[in-house]
Amino acid sequence: MTEPFQSPAAVADALRSVGYLPDPRIAQVAFLAHRLGKPILVEGPAGVGKTELAKSLARITQRKLIRLQCYEGLDEARALYEWNYKKQLLRIQADRDHDWSEIEGDIFSEEFLLARPLLQAIMSEDPVVLLVDEIDRVEMETEALLLEVLSDFQVSIPELGTISATTTPMVVLTSNNTRELSEALKRRCLFLHISYPTPEREKEILLTRVPDLPERLAEQIARVARSVRQMDLRKHPSVSETIDWARTLLALGVESVDGQVVSDTIHVLLKYQTDIDRALKELEPQT
Repeated sequence: MTEPFQSPAAVADALRSVGYLPDPRIAQVAFLAHRLGKPILVEGPAGVGKTELAKSLARITQRKLIRLQCYEGLDEARALYEWNYKKQLLRIQADRDHDWSEIEGDIFSEEFLLARPLLQAIMSEDPVVLLVDEIDRVEMETEALLLEVLSDFQVSIPELGTISATTTPMVVLTSNNTRELSEALKRRCLFLHISYPTPEREKEILLTRVPDLPERLAEQIARVARSVRQMDLRKHPSVSETIDWARTLLALGVESVDGQVVSDTIHVLLKYQTDIDRALKELEPQT
């Protein structure tokens, strides 16, 4: 494979080759992240391709993807490492006739270490893409832990010492912007905001992801999606949901989007009845 990071244009071409359609800003940030060795902090609404960007970067670089899915209550044991206590207990019971100093040195070795995503990325002998997904869902304490690890790509384990990365991971952090992230984390990263695509770009995405989709139908779907996203709704449709809608219309043999088609299938695009009712009311004059 040709080196994908020769220029932003080369990055764009490589991403397109694996089905991800970047705009110039996305390609430029990915290029700079690789050249400067900095993490990418990707913000934007859900379903605009933040996670898919990390997966696509892994594909074009032929790196393994390691994913840390963030959630409220995520702690060091689940993000970094913990000891396999059951296995340690079994070893202690099997070796109870031995001196404790011998047993202790044995049970606190890598054999009994459960490496979680952050440590897996650091310990990997091969280059990886580390995806820290939805970092805005964790508490500030866990965010501080992530910042510490990402600053030096090393982890200190009291029983084993300091473990440093042999290869620097390419890091992508995503955020739905549900809370403000720390200034320290933002300074560490290259910032990238991904918005909903323009109708022209969404049409291109639809034609790429749904190969049998007629161009005219793709254009109509993108136009309706744009109109719906301009409404005051509880949840706007993501790109993945417009793709699902396109596949739905294709499966139903729909050739053109009209008011009846929208009424019959808009539940694929929107997930709340209040949003469906409002959208149908506001779209009625347009379809």
